[in-house]
Amino acid sequence: MTAPDAPHRLDPSGGCPHASNAALLAKGAAAEVLLPGDVPAAVVLGHEALKEFIGHPDVAKNARHFTALCEGRIPDGWPLRTFATVRGMVTSDGDDHRRLRALVSKAFTARRVEALRPGVERLTDELLDGVEAAAAEAAGGAGEGAVDLRALFALPLPMRVISELLGVDEQFRDRLHELSNQVVATDIAPEETVAANREMVAVLTSVAASRKDRPGEDLTSALIAAREEGGDRLCEAELIGTMIVMIIAGHETTLNLITNAVRALCAHRDQLELIRAGGADWADAVEETLRWDSPVSYFPFRYPTRDLTVDGTRIPAGTPVLAGFSAAGRDPGAHGPDADRFDITRRTRSTTRHLSLGHGAHYCLGAPLARMETTIALRRLFGRFPDLRVAVPEDELPRHRSFVGNSVRELPVLLGG
Repeated sequence: MTAPDAPHRLDPSGGCPHASNAALLAKGAAAEVLLPGDVPAAVVLGHEALKEFIGHPDVAKNARHFTALCEGRIPDGWPLRTFATVRGMVTSDGDDHRRLRALVSKAFTARRVEALRPGVERLTDELLDGVEAAAAEAAGGAGEGAVDLRALFALPLPMRVISELLGVDEQFRDRLHELSNQVVATDIAPEETVAANREMVAVLTSVAASRKDRPGEDLTSALIAAREEGGDRLCEAELIGTMIVMIIAGHETTLNLITNAVRALCAHRDQLELIRAGGADWADAVEETLRWDSPVSYFPFRYPTRDLTVDGTRIPAGTPVLAGFSAAGRDPGAHGPDADRFDITRRTRSTTRHLSLGHGAHYCLGAPLARMETTIALRRLFGRFPDLRVAVPEDELPRHRSFVGNSVRELPVLLGG
């Protein structure tokens, strides 16, 4: 690659991405980077450049185009290996991608998602009852008690919804969340990476076996039926790979989105009051959070199938490229000179849409569900606890151990009132 500066080393420990994003973006819409293990890669982080790159006909998702992997230079314990090697629609192209996406897409039609709304609303209220009870217990009858809203609310809401969609029994759910955290971590030791991936496969194989024995009205049962009826429609590795992707993407992204939206609204009370006054709605807050503090920072991987040049940075064929969603969301070239300002009225004034849920053929299938869950969560959370506030300063919140996910690991709040 031929950018003017030495490659930027992505910090495996994660942290807030916005300052480094701005520094990289000031130099160009793409950059050379080094991944853990000094693996050469690139990021595309300008909005228009990323939109074009994602849709480019000479950019693929299948890891057979990942030169270093194919040449045996990527060890089994590399923390990002699963993003390249998992079998499923996120690592497939062309006919394979269309086949796999079609098998899953029926679970995420607008009609199916809307049918989930009453259950999501009931679950939200149930979880908020638990939050209130935990706060009262923490207070011990005097003053206010801080509770971790991420653990008690933002996590179990999407985890239970996606688990029920997939037919994952309750006894597996907590462990699958823990394993998901390890799979997306970028500062994890090689032996931990291998163990987490093996256990994830083992747990989901058990889930699939239970659904085969006791099929239900869930996505896993439907995928198994499609495999058995169609013969070669879905092999075992694709079934488990699809389940891995659905579990991780189906709850981690929404978990981060809810967490980030609560943080943003608590830090920008004027925007919260604007919603209450009818000048905007909760859906506006969701969209602005997706842009301003994307739940995914750098998403792996795409591979040029021939040498490409993006804004002066040459990216050779076979290079692993990350999509810089958190950077693109604050690109002033797309979102204006105030791109780093949280403004929930922005989408009603701008024709530019964020890319945080993808673009083109690989646009996130679960986007309608994530939006619905988060909108319901915010409306009911702030409706019930209008004085809710974060209990510690923003810079004291522990961050994700990953440059893939973008959020904090805890969100202590005081309910107020």
